[in-house]
Amino acid sequence: MSGPGAGFEYPPEEVAWLKRDALLFANSIGCTADELHFLYELHPNYQVFPTYPIILPFKQTDQEVIDFYAREGSTPIPDVPKFDSRRVVDGQRLMTFLKPLPPSSKGKTFELRTKVLGVYDKSKAGSVVETETVLAEKGGDVYARAVGSAFFVGQGNWGGPKGPSTVNFPPPEGKEPDAVHTLQTTGESALLYRLNGDYNPLHATPEPGQKMGFGGTIMHGLFSWNSACHGLLKVLGGSDPANIKEFQARFAAPVKPGDKLITEAWRTGDLNDGWEEIRFVTKVEAGKVVLSNGRALMKCVAGKSKL
Repeated sequence: MSGPGAGFEYPPEEVAWLKRDALLFANSIGCTADELHFLYELHPNYQVFPTYPIILPFKQTDQEVIDFYAREGSTPIPDVPKFDSRRVVDGQRLMTFLKPLPPSSKGKTFELRTKVLGVYDKSKAGSVVETETVLAEKGGDVYARAVGSAFFVGQGNWGGPKGPSTVNFPPPEGKEPDAVHTLQTTGESALLYRLNGDYNPLHATPEPGQKMGFGGTIMHGLFSWNSACHGLLKVLGGSDPANIKEFQARFAAPVKPGDKLITEAWRTGDLNDGWEEIRFVTKVEAGKVVLSNGRALMKCVAGKSKL
């Protein structure tokens, strides 16, 4: 790590969740009634959906709605411009699942530890802030690790480094997908998902999206990201969190409430310690790619299926 802001560590943030929070999350990303182990707390195999930690930087310990803009801009990064959190969208996210989460955080203290990996100047288009966050029990085990980038629209040209080129994971050319998962969003999908703790007004009211050139309200990028992970786990992993180790995707285009999301997945056959590399893309029904660079490490237990 080098360059302005790189290596900066945010103060550890305590986070907490109830069973109800995890149930809401699973419901909001598309888990279905045949997956009661994510949706019913008394199920004998009840589990928190593995990507739940991705919401905790937004939720923290809150059980009430918060001011998204005030929180996002509360800790500036040294040696770089103070970016406007009213004009930010997701860039790319990678999560590694290290240990299943308990049904709730009750009786334990969990914290997020976040450091800046780099801040990159993308000229007129904007700036990228790349961070690494781990979710850990205080004084104990690490449960998940996430690397993510935030893109601050139109906030570049400050003389910073351009940043490294990213590794690409394209799907195989000329091959039909081995599995397809579809999810129909509604006009209310973003309004439900935001109750997990991500209260960015961009996903609730049209004015921010109009100012950013999106034409109005858009879905959370992390809604598409989480729902794609759920889709892969359902069609290839038997809906068992033990069958996914790593998941990543790049946010390629906004999704509008009411769009149908189609995730196409390809098995590569490449195995490492029993984990197979999966490539995927997520599109809207009209064909535009909204999640690219999709890659997961999984243990596949389902054959070819189209839902």
